[in-house]
Amino acid sequence: MKKTLVLAASLALIAANLTAQAPTKMLNTVKQKLAEGKQVVGGTVSVPDPDTYCAMANSGFDFLWIEMQHSPLSYQDVAHMIMTCKGSPGIPFVRVPDATEGDIQKATDMGALGIILPMVESVEKVKNAVKFANYPPKGKRSQGGGYYGALYGRDYRAVANDNIMIVAMIESPAGAEIADQIAAIPEVDVVFVASTDLSSFSGLKQGDPKYEAIVDKIKAATLKHGKVVAGPLAWKGTRQGYRFFQGPGETSLIRSGAELALKGAVAPGEKRGVAPTEGSEK
Repeated sequence: MKKTLVLAASLALIAANLTAQAPTKMLNTVKQKLAEGKQVVGGTVSVPDPDTYCAMANSGFDFLWIEMQHSPLSYQDVAHMIMTCKGSPGIPFVRVPDATEGDIQKATDMGALGIILPMVESVEKVKNAVKFANYPPKGKRSQGGGYYGALYGRDYRAVANDNIMIVAMIESPAGAEIADQIAAIPEVDVVFVASTDLSSFSGLKQGDPKYEAIVDKIKAATLKHGKVVAGPLAWKGTRQGYRFFQGPGETSLIRSGAELALKGAVAPGEKRGVAPTEGSEK
């Protein structure tokens, strides 16, 4: 009897150790790539069309920057698009209108694995986003309905906090002044240098020494705290240290794609002079 109890206790201890050592299920491949030191690029989505969304999500982008701050996209639109393209490699990130409980709760419930916060000028705003994007005990996200279970599996609740990313956008000199405090918040993954708005709010152009000093200040604060510094795709390969980029939107890509096609460009996998098979598009 004593040997049986000892054996049972040993097996229970082994099982507990294995559970404790089990790796977290990684749903967010963007977070994984960044942890490996890689760069990631996201295409911007502003059009409420599932076919266009799926084309973007399967085109090679690491994530999709779903634009809900400067577009008429509704949460119903976005939920439908994400669900329609379930399992696509482009991970859904949502730039929410603001760091409110309602905005962030809806974004995460419909499947966003990244929350992009615009116009960060206070530490409180970022902390609110962290609170509403994460389940207890880390945050105060309500466990209600949503598409997340159908998208990511029944164990989503257990792994969500390890997969949700917070991207804080600094778009003004006021935000730049507290860049160190923002980057110091443990749950902040990425600090985004919003190039055009930073120019708009400062009255300075890219290349101006004063503008570049603001940019360098944000970058230095971000890297100091071991976080990822982000910017527009135009900065990829031209500025050192940046690893997270916002790429162009659908209309821009359609226009540039049309220009290439009209110039006789051949799509990957196709041969010049051979018409592609109708219906074979991805």
